[in-house]
Amino acid sequence: MRFNELTAHELSELLQRGEVTSVEIVTEVLARLEEVEDRVRAYVTLTREQALAEARAIDERRQRGEPLGPLAGIPIAHKDVLCTKGVRTTCSSRILENFVPPYDATVVARGKEAGLILIGKTNMDEFAMGSSTENSAFFPTHNPWDLDRVPGGSSGGAAAAVAAQETILATGSDTGGSIRQPAAFCGIAGLKPTYGRVSRYGLIAFASSLDQVGPLTKDVTDTALLMNVIAGHDPLDSTSANLPRPDFTQCLTGEVKGLKIGLIREFMGEGIEREVVEAIEGALEVFEDLGAICEEVSLPHAEYGLATYYIIAPAEASSNLARYDGVQYGHRTKGPADIIAMYRRSREEGFGREVKHRIMLGTYALSAGYYDAYYLKALKVRTLIRRDFERAFEAFEVLICPTSPTVAFKLGERVDDPLQMKMADICTIPISLAGVPAISLPCGFSQGLPVGMQIIGRPFDEETVLRAAYAYEQATDWHRRRPSL
Repeated sequence: MRFNELTAHELSELLQRGEVTSVEIVTEVLARLEEVEDRVRAYVTLTREQALAEARAIDERRQRGEPLGPLAGIPIAHKDVLCTKGVRTTCSSRILENFVPPYDATVVARGKEAGLILIGKTNMDEFAMGSSTENSAFFPTHNPWDLDRVPGGSSGGAAAAVAAQETILATGSDTGGSIRQPAAFCGIAGLKPTYGRVSRYGLIAFASSLDQVGPLTKDVTDTALLMNVIAGHDPLDSTSANLPRPDFTQCLTGEVKGLKIGLIREFMGEGIEREVVEAIEGALEVFEDLGAICEEVSLPHAEYGLATYYIIAPAEASSNLARYDGVQYGHRTKGPADIIAMYRRSREEGFGREVKHRIMLGTYALSAGYYDAYYLKALKVRTLIRRDFERAFEAFEVLICPTSPTVAFKLGERVDDPLQMKMADICTIPISLAGVPAISLPCGFSQGLPVGMQIIGRPFDEETVLRAAYAYEQATDWHRRRPSL
């Protein structure tokens, strides 16, 4: 087996035993990129020479006997929504096509401190607005399991890169499902941490009360290892929770006997593909065999999640994206007649169709005469959704449901049907509105494509989520399956 096909924890053991060097690992990842990237198209920017230089530096430190963390020398790809000092950061948008940040996002900086090697920046839906990575201003990314299908979105490039063995680890961001849904479509693990668990400093904002950074990995052990690097309080982020960061690997015991699991009734009926329902039911049987206690639970306001999200998130986006005006950075139109024309034309030329759509939707929801009718009402419904989760967690330690109502759909199939496109996130959005942690991991296949299961936890209880996910993963082999490409 080639080094790029191994997990981070497997490679870490080889590195610590001196059986492989970081340069050898990076070289094999870059060779894999040469083999498949022209078909997958997971990356917006590659950092080949920088990666090899960083790998050589890590190998030299290891040879000198310097203490290094478990992920030192392991390749990582960052979603192109995270600022990387000296490396182009585009958000897959024309308006930031040539933007090179002068600083690193906290997640990126912590990765560097841990010795992670940056391979490149991954493609995404523009400004993280989309469910298929077809909204990228540059090109769509293809699902490694079937190149005619989408990898999910908005972190589709990151998920595809991990599934296609074009990186060992990746980061994504999740506003309404943008880590979990592509993880499900690509058959890998993807964790949305509790809002505030991971710093948002240097994450280019879409919807600030929802955005959260998290890992996309080949298995749950790698998820825990990467969380040990990126999680924790950050004084640079006012929404960062000032809580101690646990060692997430300590919860990977495989023991779930007596664990109370609630199956969310609202996401197991109409609109959910039969094969997806059967895969989730099969997963519950595995948990019961492991000694967990599984029962149904209701989230009565979950059905309003989609409508609520598509008022709150665009409203926040209309505010956040107002900064792109052609003045200080980003695209500026050529030869405007005056400053108003510069604003208008810079934004017209720089933003794509979906981003313009959401800006207009959000601006309308916040406008005089409509604020109370739409935005304020949406905030109230968000509170009801959060309270549904609070009540459910009084009886259950984790909740379970599908990550997506379907497996990956075909490229182009939903681009002209915005409602169907948005329905891809119907199972993930309520969790984002509640701000609680959830992981997606593979639990079966339908039509030869991965099916994803969400395991949802109480606020800041990623440990129980990871414990349940690890126990399930160790009892099954779905995570070991790889696309052939």
